[in-house]
Amino acid sequence: MKVLKFGGTSVGSAKNILKVITIIKNISQDSDVVVVVSAVGGITDKLLNAANKAVIKDRSYKELFKQIQLIHLDIIEDLIPSEIKSAEVKKMINKRLDTLEKLLEGIYLINELSPKTTDKLLSNGEQMSSFIISEAMKLHGINAELKNSQELVVTDTNYTNATVNFNATNKNIKQYFETHNNSVTLLPGFISKSENGEITTLGRGGSDYTAAIIASALDAKELQIWTDVSGMFTTNPKLVKQAKPISHISYQEAVELSHFGAKVLYPPTVQPVLDKKIPIVIKNTLKPDDFGTYITNSYSNGTTSAVKGISNINDIALLTLQGNGMVGIPGFSKRLFETLSQEKINVILITQASSEHSICIGIQESDAETARAAVNKTFENEISLHKIDPINIEKGLAIVAVVGDRMKNHQGISGRMFSTLGKNNVNIRAIAQGASERNISTVISKKDVKKALNVLHERFFETKTKQLNLFITGVGNVGERLVEQIKQQKKYIKERLKLNLRVVGLSNSRKMILDDDAIDLKNWKALLENGEAASIEGFFEGAKNMNLRNSVFVDVTANHDVANSYANYLRESIGVIACNKIACSSDFDNYNLLKRLSVKYNAPFLFETNVGAGLPVIDTLNHLVASGDEIHSIQAVLSGSLNFVFNNFDNSKKFHDVVKLAQNEGYTEPDPRIDLSGVDVARKILILARESGTEMNLEDITNQSFLSVSGLASNSVDEFYKTLLEDDAHYQSLYNSAAKNNYQLKYVAEFNDGKAKVGIKEIPEGHPFYNLEGKDNIVMFYTKRYPEQPMIIKGAGAGAEVTASGLFADIIRIANS
Repeated sequence: MKVLKFGGTSVGSAKNILKVITIIKNISQDSDVVVVVSAVGGITDKLLNAANKAVIKDRSYKELFKQIQLIHLDIIEDLIPSEIKSAEVKKMINKRLDTLEKLLEGIYLINELSPKTTDKLLSNGEQMSSFIISEAMKLHGINAELKNSQELVVTDTNYTNATVNFNATNKNIKQYFETHNNSVTLLPGFISKSENGEITTLGRGGSDYTAAIIASALDAKELQIWTDVSGMFTTNPKLVKQAKPISHISYQEAVELSHFGAKVLYPPTVQPVLDKKIPIVIKNTLKPDDFGTYITNSYSNGTTSAVKGISNINDIALLTLQGNGMVGIPGFSKRLFETLSQEKINVILITQASSEHSICIGIQESDAETARAAVNKTFENEISLHKIDPINIEKGLAIVAVVGDRMKNHQGISGRMFSTLGKNNVNIRAIAQGASERNISTVISKKDVKKALNVLHERFFETKTKQLNLFITGVGNVGERLVEQIKQQKKYIKERLKLNLRVVGLSNSRKMILDDDAIDLKNWKALLENGEAASIEGFFEGAKNMNLRNSVFVDVTANHDVANSYANYLRESIGVIACNKIACSSDFDNYNLLKRLSVKYNAPFLFETNVGAGLPVIDTLNHLVASGDEIHSIQAVLSGSLNFVFNNFDNSKKFHDVVKLAQNEGYTEPDPRIDLSGVDVARKILILARESGTEMNLEDITNQSFLSVSGLASNSVDEFYKTLLEDDAHYQSLYNSAAKNNYQLKYVAEFNDGKAKVGIKEIPEGHPFYNLEGKDNIVMFYTKRYPEQPMIIKGAGAGAEVTASGLFADIIRIANS
């Protein structure tokens, strides 16, 4: 014999009920079947809501009643096509609905809703659904007998959560099935009667419990729980898209996961079948061919995975009893738990340090204030004598638990768990782990639950692929190419580097878009154009509130305000990749602050493209310093823009025309004064000096500008271009001075003995800078290990494509960190 239980969603519509009937018909061909059904999906909540409105004299309870009535009558209409039969079924249901309506009216009139009345009210849901389904089954050729569970399941009078009298219940079940040999028996779940004949219910998960009680009493071959998901999942699939069904799991693992929020199974369900070692199968009514989850006594089940699942409970409050007067004094724990027990407050988690200075317990947040008042009253004397502190309660918390029978045989599970949470700035408020090591529980902020489940699931179940969530601001020339490079390489990166790059935020100066499901890069321009108004603060708040794991903010602007937001991102453990040079060349204290925040919050801060675009200049420098080398001197041509200008300038061209060409080719900023003034180069050598270990600010760098006086004084781009024409003789003289000695003009940055300068220099033939072509950059590091022949890095140092590739390289560095 098999016992099948179908939940509310499984019987929530005529369409689904037909699926249930097909499943029952198929299974009953090979085995006798007992079917336990819940109320129609949502009806129990509607009944309770209607009663709660009635008791406070809110006449809108009548509207809820009408909804309940309409739902059932519509199901009958769709499920039973025969007018005569449909009318008969409707007549029976309307009788029960009339009784229900009178009960609600009575609650309204007397302003009282006792637990006893609540059970009478709620029992109607299962009674109606089971009757409708039994009549539909007959029409489909299944000779099912409907049996009222209240005649079988005997309980005490703890209304709304009655305790089963198993001696009487098992006797009733066995006697009934010994005398009724039906291939299919249908029973309403959840409902029961007390020893004195009063209607009771079995509480949360009651229909599952009914099915387990029946299965145990009959020594069933299998208990099948049919629901709307294909088994127990590795974690909550609504929060973690990569969650997958668990094919096999032990009873103990199932209990742990169900206790910590796995909604497809409730802990009491397991107990009646556990001793009998009856397998439990979780199946999907909507996808009956899916394998589902098999719950058995064995935890091996053909898998060596240490962690079977990750679960959580939200709306937790952490209650802390602490004080020096507790140390070495027995009885505090006993009094604390007795107090909570008297208030019927369930303790979900307990942790106590060996110092005995404090006890922390996790309870439902709804019980927090009741607990505070009761515990403070119990320890009133000790509090008044300052032996202990008044009870401390923290709200807005959640419990995340990692579960698995095999965890006790694997070292490092807790270490991997805590380090993974720490790397993503998920603060742990309390920890509990039993000696069985089957469950490691942590208390965290409720706002971090989604991130915690995702990072832990990635760590324990998706070790082959790491997800990186990118927030990119500044999708202009360079930013657009970065997005296109990510789109082009996304598949390759995932297959070869096991890295899932997701762009979840995009912004330009006008519009922004945020999507935690990832932005479709095939259509990103149109999506951005239809996005909301851009806001630096709004973009940050969006990234913060999305609270995604492995988040990275990528700044592809030259905006001061954006650069000033880096600290906000780092404090939220969101990594920062900066193409923008402003932050790293700002006041040294700010630069140092960003470095410290990066370390404190474990948030990478990379800015390779600040110097040399896509060239690995900063990365090389950092490796030199980290390996113990000492930087003696740096000589560099760091402006691809200026190098392009001077490589194309001679006495046959006006300097104005060459600068204009460089701008049109995209080698200068829209305002070429930024490049030609030397400030940009000064920022770059400043960054290299700082990365070498020197404390220095921008004003400490000598800037020997080659621009004319009027060029330096210009107030606009147009005015600047006019000065280039007017002062052409000045620029021609610079060229002629170098040309007469066959020298090349290069704008050079130098760092020696803790001092730095930038300026134009005449470079002789044979010097490494002499043949530097196009927009190329070159950096020479003279160090303790390279005192005479420097470490040289050379290549394209400007251009949207190479700069975007440098940003892409930083993204990969963060992913591999």
